[in-house]
Amino acid sequence: MTRVVLVDDHQMFRSGVKAELGDSVEIVGEAGDVDEAIEVIAATRPDVVLLDVHLPGGGGVEVLRRVLGARGSGTAEAATTRFLALSVSDAAEDVIGVIRGGARGYVTKTISGPELTNAIGRVAEGDAVFSPRLAGFVLDAFAATDAPPIDPELDQLTQREREVLRLIARGYAYKEIAKELFISVKTVETHVSSVLRKLQLSNRHELSRWAAARRLV
Repeated sequence: MTRVVLVDDHQMFRSGVKAELGDSVEIVGEAGDVDEAIEVIAATRPDVVLLDVHLPGGGGVEVLRRVLGARGSGTAEAATTRFLALSVSDAAEDVIGVIRGGARGYVTKTISGPELTNAIGRVAEGDAVFSPRLAGFVLDAFAATDAPPIDPELDQLTQREREVLRLIARGYAYKEIAKELFISVKTVETHVSSVLRKLQLSNRHELSRWAAARRLV
């Protein structure tokens, strides 16, 4: 069952979401502002964070910055946590802001319970999910000239292989990666071998340099 943290500054709304989701997911924590969200995410390490865009303390973008920034420094408590924005706002600047911040999707609060359950499951599996009309905002934004170019080498890696690659590049040992991603050391070794083969590299040192050159660390 997908483990979820619900972040929204309205208690009644959080109660409504929990009622709509029922037993389809496990709500492991709640938060009403940025600082509380950081603490709860670190303590529970959920699969998915349902994140409101407008929060006391800096908003959803600030939560993303602090959690993903910590992840980038190798000290994150939630290396596999993914974020799904759930907001009343359908403004292009809000959508683009949280997606650029690292969220995997954005849905509005008009979404139904079954649709939200489905969206959570898809984000947990690594998919990107958007309410229909919001996808256009994202496509337009990333079609701009400042969007990162498509990297065919990186594109051939699976989501889990990319996660292992980033942790290897940050200096994690195999045992630490296994603990961080909740997989066995043998599985880590298998993923590393696959990444080395696909990228035609010889060892983890070359892998680290490859990742650093693409600013993936």
